[in-house]
Formats: sequence, C-alpha cells, structure tokens
Amino acid sequence: MNFDEPGGQIHSTDPFAVPEPEKSPVRRLRGRLAAPVTLWTAPGPAGLTVSSALVADGDPGRVLGLIDEESDFFDAVSAAGRFAVTPLTPDDRQLADRFAGLFPAPGGLFAGGDWTDTEYGPVPAAAGTWAGCRLDSTRPCGWALLLDGVIETVRTGTIGTPLIHYRGRYTELG
Repeated sequence: MNFDEPGGQIHSTDPFAVPEPEKSPVRRLRGRLAAPVTLWTAPGPAGLTVSSALVADGDPGRVLGLIDEESDFFDAVSAAGRFAVTPLTPDDRQLADRFAGLFPAPGGLFAGGDWTDTEYGPVPAAAGTWAGCRLDSTRPCGWALLLDGVIETVRTGTIGTPLIHYRGRYTELG
C-alpha cells in the first residue's frame, strides 16, 4: 500500500474501469437502472452474485437472470438442474463481493458464514427470503446467458432494506 496517498490506498478509483465517455451507450444505460443484488447458488456447491435478475409472477412463477456462462455457478446449475435465489441486504455487501469474485475467499466461497443446505443449493442461514428454482432453459443474451428458472418453492420471511446496484456501486433505499 502507498500510505502517501489519501486513505492509504494505492488508487482512489478502479484503475481497470473504463472511463465513462468510452463506455458503450447500452452499458451506460444499464448503469443508470437500479437493480437488486441477489445471490444465486446451486448444489455442488457453487454461487454467483447476480444483479441482472427479474421475477415474473404467473403459473408457474419464473426467475430470469443474466449469468456468466464461464462461471462455476453455470456449470453447477447445468449439472444439478436447480438453484436458489436469495435477495441480499446492505449487511451482505462482503458476501456479494465474495461471490462476484471481488473479495478474497480463503477456503472457498462457502467457507465463511453460516449456510442452510437445501435441495436447490446452500442458502445463507440468516436469509429470511429465498426461492428454490428448477432450470428450464438458457440462451445467449448479449454478452451473457439468459437463465430461465421455474420457481418451485418460496420462503418469505423478514428482509431488511434491499441491497441495490446502481452506477457500478452498492447503495440502499432510504
């Protein structure tokens, strides 16, 4: 670390971030849409932080998400055919970063914290709300893979303020 700079950090900004004027207009639009931060897990176990997610009510209900097809999560959900989706709260920022690959995970992604095993994958033990889903289909969508899951079970307990991703940062309602 360079302690000569304010805050003792090497860089005050992400040195790998694309400058705003050089981003594609679509990426800039996406950054201006607030999105809930969710954790998607599958038996294996494997997991991934997902902020490009949508729940569609119906019979059956569905959850849609944009997933990195090269992720361990995609391999695990493809093999298991099922997964869990958990909305995260501001207290879960480190968890979100860990499963996004932005925070160290000594011992593996699931080594820290308490987990409840479900047939859909591990769920954070403190999670009051989560959905268990069956994989229905996947297809290319932009630079990601659109994963379509049928919601088979929902646990709705108390949840605090949701963790939101907006313009490349976490924020919360309030």
